[in-house]
Amino acid sequence: MSASATKTPDLTALLAAAVQAVGGTERPGQVKMAEAVGHAVASGEHLAAQAGTGTGKSLAYLVPAIRHAVATGSTVVVSTATIALQRQLIDRDLPRLATALEPLLEQELRFAILKGRRNYLCRHRMQAGAPDDPEDGAGLFDPQLLSSLGRQVKRLNEWAEETTTGDRDELVPGVSEQAWRQVAVTAKECLGAQRCPYGTECFAELARAEAGDAHIVVTNHALLAIDALEEFQVLPEHDVVIVDEAHELVDRVTSAATAEVSGPVVEAAARRCGRLVEDGVADRLKEAGEGLVLMLEEHPPGRMDVLSPALGNSIAAVRDATHGCITALGPDKKDVDPAQMAIRRAARSALEDLHDTCARLLEAFEAEIAARTDVVWLDRPFVQPDRPRRPPALRVAPVGVGGLLRSTLFETRTAVLTSATLTLGGSFEPLARQWGLPPLERPAEKSDEIAWSGLDAGSPFDHPKAGILYVAKHLPQPGRDGLAESYLTEIAELVEAAGGRTLGLFSSMRAARQAADELAERLGHPLLCQGDDATPLLIKRFAEEERTCLFGTLSLWQGVDVPGPSLQLVIMDRIPFPRPDDPVSSARTRAVAAHGGNGFMAVAATHAALLLAQGAGRLLRAMDDRGVVAVLDPRLVTARYGSFLRESLPPFWTTTDPAVVRAALRRIDS
Repeated sequence: MSASATKTPDLTALLAAAVQAVGGTERPGQVKMAEAVGHAVASGEHLAAQAGTGTGKSLAYLVPAIRHAVATGSTVVVSTATIALQRQLIDRDLPRLATALEPLLEQELRFAILKGRRNYLCRHRMQAGAPDDPEDGAGLFDPQLLSSLGRQVKRLNEWAEETTTGDRDELVPGVSEQAWRQVAVTAKECLGAQRCPYGTECFAELARAEAGDAHIVVTNHALLAIDALEEFQVLPEHDVVIVDEAHELVDRVTSAATAEVSGPVVEAAARRCGRLVEDGVADRLKEAGEGLVLMLEEHPPGRMDVLSPALGNSIAAVRDATHGCITALGPDKKDVDPAQMAIRRAARSALEDLHDTCARLLEAFEAEIAARTDVVWLDRPFVQPDRPRRPPALRVAPVGVGGLLRSTLFETRTAVLTSATLTLGGSFEPLARQWGLPPLERPAEKSDEIAWSGLDAGSPFDHPKAGILYVAKHLPQPGRDGLAESYLTEIAELVEAAGGRTLGLFSSMRAARQAADELAERLGHPLLCQGDDATPLLIKRFAEEERTCLFGTLSLWQGVDVPGPSLQLVIMDRIPFPRPDDPVSSARTRAVAAHGGNGFMAVAATHAALLLAQGAGRLLRAMDDRGVVAVLDPRLVTARYGSFLRESLPPFWTTTDPAVVRAALRRIDS
């Protein structure tokens, strides 16, 4: 640390000023975590820090991060999984800290938010129009031709005159992905600030410039992954990364590293380059794509362990035809006008992505199954009423992302990973393995491995007194044909005992809808179901109307923050294991087993434990909250892996007695 660091106030003084600024109360767990983060950024040893709801973990990592950045003149990147947390940090926490800490730091705190280029409106594309479709452009704004898409693009044009950031997330209500594509570009499609006529007023470039001058840069896991995956630098130079909502890191990185090939993808690439190369060249790509579609239509969906010669030839034909288009397109020419250059960039980007994905698909099958680093599957979406049929797609994803994270994150900078849910089965090890970190108990001969430590900062809640974990041991094991009548009866009786006030978390949308439809008339309380309206609106109504119930699926397991009397019962219909036919989970299970590990515990049980803990975390959000977490799946107490799952949950008082839990709910309700 530089000499200027000696002039920086100590961490205790800074944290006290920060807590006072946000009107909070300093908690022992918060102090403990702040000290651990301070030690990590000073020593370079990575830290995994679990901090329960109400600990004040954002201040616990922001204060030492700010101290480090100001003292060393460096940048600290804070990565989140959700827009809500980004907004909290940028709109609330950091502005307050900037005001409160400036007298102690004796300089102004600079902070910024940075997202991927496609999250910012592109002024040039707005003026030139999207190259994909000849109908994109002025014709959309003819009063006689206004469509839903046209109205959204018109609104985007109006918004462009008002916005100072061009950030898509600031447009409320939002627009469809199709509409946003008309006004945004990817990094590969961008002309570059030097060549673009709007380079000096580019929203993305302005955001990058602001981030480059900031002490704290807030971003998302997707951009963190892109920064690791791409050959070009996306984030500003930084020596420390703080990963909040770290329990979602693996899924977000996996998603960013997943690619697909389908008929529409090939057709779009051929169409983009069709007007830039000789007809025969683009036609060959289009024909190769049509051949691939025929092969995919005949292929069964699911994970592919063997690539048939016919399908392999079809993929290779698309790859080779794409290469021919790239060659015919040639290098960019400096004397081409910006509009034409934008069209060429869009075509080149689509072709290169398609070529690289085809090559990756073919390479995925070259190694022995146990040694493969990618998994390939055919996705054939279900046909939904009143919706156009989506064509089948070949997808490819990494079997694991630990190696990527190890080489691009842990070996190059200091990382602090934090969440309310990081210890599963009472240990940091399950998630640490997925991140690519070595076991905490390292043999002496491997002492040169990556160093890290784990900290459980605890929770301000007295879980055994504030909450009950009820497991419906008397119910049958859940089946595959929807919710049994005994499950519906159990839900109804629990809800009535609680007086409504129930968040129902279901393992599938089908189960949530079944429960909502069949219990609507049986319950004496309003019942909302995810899909009836926009999810944020449903959550708002659920919070405002105390005796209302809300049923839903995956996004509600992690996306609901409703303190107070509106939420006093959380019901989970079953242990949320991944689907047995999920291609990525099944490939990871097999890979662990091939190396002598327990694939079920390392993948399926870990996945379930994480979701159970997140779901149970919906119950206690404020210090005076009380209630019950009810798990209807008896396997939580009868199966061998049950203890691992229970140890992943908050330490509620536990019972399997239906009479006891119903009486407790009635007392809480009264």
